[in-house]
Amino acid sequence: MAGKALVLGGGGISGIGWLSGMLYGLAESGVDLSDADLVIGTSAGSTVGAQLTSGKLTLEELYERQLAAPSGEIAGRLGVSVYLSFAWATLTSRTPEAYGRKVGRMALRADTPSEAVRRGAIESRLVSPEWPDRPLWMPAVDTATGELRVFDRNSGVALVDAVAASCAVPGVWPPVTLEDRRWTDGGVHSPANAHLAADYERVVVLAPMAAGGGPLVSAAEQGRRLAEHGARVAVITPDRDAKQSFGRNPLDPAIRAAAARAGRKQASIHAAEATRVWRG
Repeated sequence: MAGKALVLGGGGISGIGWLSGMLYGLAESGVDLSDADLVIGTSAGSTVGAQLTSGKLTLEELYERQLAAPSGEIAGRLGVSVYLSFAWATLTSRTPEAYGRKVGRMALRADTPSEAVRRGAIESRLVSPEWPDRPLWMPAVDTATGELRVFDRNSGVALVDAVAASCAVPGVWPPVTLEDRRWTDGGVHSPANAHLAADYERVVVLAPMAAGGGPLVSAAEQGRRLAEHGARVAVITPDRDAKQSFGRNPLDPAIRAAAARAGRKQASIHAAEATRVWRG
């Protein structure tokens, strides 16, 4: 085991804001996670991971972007039927792959914006269209098999398409077509996919969505399993104030500034824990 991994979990637009605020707040408190040897970004985390590893903006500048009026974003909402589909898949699935297949079928049937429209919104988030030289992994789920796939710079897939696939919330955004397959949100496999950091000795997990459920393993449980295998791990999730800042719709661009401020405010509480893991 060697190196440091930063795991950025899913959580909608509110998650993007909270992650950006948390990263900046931790840096203000003395622990800069941007020097990670590997960044794993799921859904919201894929957006922040791409921004972070671009090397073109500081953590403060990335945070400030979240405070500006949102531009290029499309507001989304999880309807009742989508929630019911998630609940049914959770109750009737024994594995993440079985869950992914059921949710994948729902995602393919859903009435959503076109792939092209959604791709444009994702592109507006990115600081650079190019994959970074540093290792950046973005999980997405095959709608047909329910299996997890990790996209990186060696996958032959454009960065914007990898982010779009990892951020394709089922029932809200269209599955992304890559290599003659359709891909949906990496959070369909788990909220953070921290298990992918199994080979790293120092792991900080920032998880806007803390809970698992049914066959999906929570970020905290994944962190515990990493620690059992010898890694130093910190799992940080939103506190009560941060959750309140997210509001009732995590896909509303209007809430990202409040979520970013909440993440920055919360960061000081976790700085010592993150420092112990990151620096030893």
